[in-house]
Amino acid sequence: MLVEPGRDQITVDGRAVTPPPRHRYLMLHKPAGTLVTARDPQGRPTVFDLVPDGGRLFAVGRLDAATEGLLLLTDDGELAHRLAHPRHRVPKEYLALVEGLPSERDLNRLRAGVKLDDGRTLPAVAELLDAARGRARLRLVISEGRNRQVRRMLEAVGHPVVELTRTGFGPLRLGRLHRGSVRRLRPAELAALRRAAGLEEGQEGEGVR
Repeated sequence: MLVEPGRDQITVDGRAVTPPPRHRYLMLHKPAGTLVTARDPQGRPTVFDLVPDGGRLFAVGRLDAATEGLLLLTDDGELAHRLAHPRHRVPKEYLALVEGLPSERDLNRLRAGVKLDDGRTLPAVAELLDAARGRARLRLVISEGRNRQVRRMLEAVGHPVVELTRTGFGPLRLGRLHRGSVRRLRPAELAALRRAAGLEEGQEGEGVR
């Protein structure tokens, strides 16, 4: 027997049973220049303009307007809260193009934690990838979510950011998702994300309709 949500009522021993909600879990490749907000009074583009049939979704964590990369959108409030909570220390991976050539001392400062105006950061993974023409590419992994944290860390060690892309969020990887594109999470990705948030594996949410 098929049940139509919203129309059919299920009872067990005379008590109404509410089926578990089906949530949406989407990965978006946020382009630079878009805002992570529901709407902008100045009419600037937002990430929700890129989601077909957006519905009631919210972003897990934020990326500033100039930063591009992986952004998780969902209507699952419990999962979003856990992923954003500092206690779970869900890692975020970034690729940064910076001015100058960071020395090993600079990298070690990032690895040990950098003193910012809102306190010292937790230790980060910091790796120099390559350098040319007075600029360098770095891979950074942090486990906090302070405002503009990666930009402030790199500026604090003397290497301002030119371009910044978030390439990973917990077990999720941006991969080859094109800039401005969105896709639903695969079941294995959702299960891994729930584990990272300290939740049991649950039902997969619905994707983009």
